[in-house]
Amino acid sequence: MMNQTHPASVIIVGGGTAGWMCAAYLAKQWGTSTHITLIESSQIGTVGVGEGSTPFLKQFFADLGWQEQDWMPDCDATYKTGIEFANWTNSARFSQYFHPFFTPLDQHTGELFFNSCQQLRSGLANADVKPEHYFSAAEMVRKRVTPQSSKLPGDIDYAYHFDASKLALRLHSFSMKQGVTHREGKVAEVYTEAGNIRGLRMEQGDVLHADLYVDCSGFIGLLMKKALNAPFKRYRDTLFNNAAVALPTMHGNDDPITPQTRSVGMDSGWMWQIPLTTRIGNGYVYSADFCSADEAEAALRKALNVDDGIPARHLNMEVGRLEQHWQGNCVAIGLAQGFIEPLEATALMLVQYALYQLVDGVGSDKPLARAQQEYNCEMNRMFDGIRDYIAAHYYLNTRTDSAYWTACRHDMVVPDNLQYLLEKWDSGACFETALDHLDSELVYLRPSWYCILAGMGRFNQLDTSQPAPVNRASIAHLEKLVGHYFSHQQRPLSV
Repeated sequence: MMNQTHPASVIIVGGGTAGWMCAAYLAKQWGTSTHITLIESSQIGTVGVGEGSTPFLKQFFADLGWQEQDWMPDCDATYKTGIEFANWTNSARFSQYFHPFFTPLDQHTGELFFNSCQQLRSGLANADVKPEHYFSAAEMVRKRVTPQSSKLPGDIDYAYHFDASKLALRLHSFSMKQGVTHREGKVAEVYTEAGNIRGLRMEQGDVLHADLYVDCSGFIGLLMKKALNAPFKRYRDTLFNNAAVALPTMHGNDDPITPQTRSVGMDSGWMWQIPLTTRIGNGYVYSADFCSADEAEAALRKALNVDDGIPARHLNMEVGRLEQHWQGNCVAIGLAQGFIEPLEATALMLVQYALYQLVDGVGSDKPLARAQQEYNCEMNRMFDGIRDYIAAHYYLNTRTDSAYWTACRHDMVVPDNLQYLLEKWDSGACFETALDHLDSELVYLRPSWYCILAGMGRFNQLDTSQPAPVNRASIAHLEKLVGHYFSHQQRPLSV
């Protein structure tokens, strides 16, 4: 039975990070009055290579009542203050840029950055527009310090890197203590009726029933896609990457860990490098239309100088989203509801956001149909808004050395909102007005759009013969600021 605030019983199909995030959060929110069962089969693997996050995840851990010391050591976790992008253009001036997480410490230098972008965009001055010269997160990277500080007047945004499999185990342990039932086994058949799920027959023969079913079965989408035939909107005309190969390497020394993710352009995609305390996670995200799996693995090994002694893991990705995420008595969360490639580490952010919206929707006094409609519209807005920002990375590239990068510019179906923003930016129109116009549809805000447009060198008025200036006053300010507040460093636990 479903009461006003939560269902009496929930079955989550699928484990992994997404499944156990659902179990942990729903158990914490709805308490023991909701009986939660998570079905997981040891015969079905999880993707489990996602090792990055956004600052939003801090709130999730706070909602569970976790402190960083409660989970970070168990998950080989490190801090993340932003992402470095390298080799995405053919410009020496714009060969690299940093996308920081933004903090109140950056109010002064951040405005200097926005003004510098406007000056270069309009051709009024040859200004310094490198984001890393204006934001404290980049100075933390240069100094290799973590964002921990007892001197700060308030909280600041930062994120984490971690071993996803170990985080799932930590969430599993927490969930069990909250009263979640863990059922080992495979679902053999899904019974449906009139757009609802009526039961799950297990391979052992018994049938399980619940008020609410949560599909966390990954790309297979056992409940929502397969059983309920929910339509899926593919992003393949806009985002070309559909495969990845991953392999770990060890830290080469015990130097302090740099608190950033690296994203390095390759011939047919990009390579991630994510430092954990025990290893470095590496992977090559690519388009199988331009590169075979064997070619991708060979390119990754060459880039990392790694021989065949370290096994690689290959993954296929279905990029897109469901049209309806919550239908009848079933909701899909995680890869089962959709996936946008890992360029900005948004996968777990979407899981978390879906959970928050679900709890709000279930607990509202709105009719179920209206709550579901609003939920689906909001999740579609989130997915499409992230897609637009991810697509900008590829469309703004200026590389001419491979068919892949040329196709990203010429063959991409550019989303309407991205096209609108680029037209306003290129025309010299007020970009603040353009951002305000799309405010209700955008996921990434003003600083992120300035960082990517400036970082990728989208300046039509730029005189390329002029040397790039450096705002040394801003850099000096950041050095003093970060030196005052931050000094803690993380070092590898194994080399």
